[in-house]
Amino acid sequence: MLTKQALLFALALSMMPSVALRAAEADPHAPDREALLKVFREIEAGINDQNIDRMVAQMHPQATVTWLNGVISRGHDEIKAYYHRMVKGDQRYIDKYLTAAKVGAPARFYGNGEVAVADGSTEDEFFPVSRAPFRLSSRWTSTSVKIDGEWKVVALHLSSNVFTNSLIEEAKSFAVQAGIGGALGGILVGWLLGRARKRVMPN
Repeated sequence: MLTKQALLFALALSMMPSVALRAAEADPHAPDREALLKVFREIEAGINDQNIDRMVAQMHPQATVTWLNGVISRGHDEIKAYYHRMVKGDQRYIDKYLTAAKVGAPARFYGNGEVAVADGSTEDEFFPVSRAPFRLSSRWTSTSVKIDGEWKVVALHLSSNVFTNSLIEEAKSFAVQAGIGGALGGILVGWLLGRARKRVMPN
């Protein structure tokens, strides 16, 4: 005779196919979502490893990237050239760029399910050549296509809030400090001029 535990185990096994079927019916794109997430994580890892080849391997040969500074790169060669100019070259702007990305919402699928649009956020850290590191909260939107059963990014757009970000706050702080310094300097100069006049004026 089967024990109670064995009966429960057998019942659970019998329910597994129906549970999996209901999950697939609820989200027919579940395998594609998992594949897309792997693509995004590989791009993120490529950025953090400073490995541009690892990044573009997840992109279509004619992919377009709009970078945070508004520069547009079209195709693998331009994407690599931009990255090397910014991070690797002798006249580079930054020594390193790190990011932590999040997906904002489930990807939306179009057509026959072979085009996917996704968006999310990143917390970025930049290490410039000529100044101290700084952090920036950014947003991203990507369009991917499924070609021969494999997902590739065809467009990636990066952006940040131009009205409120760490660089603007830093500039505001600097302006306040400069204003205070200027005011104190003006007071000091006025005091010194006053003393100088008293010395040259006859009694």
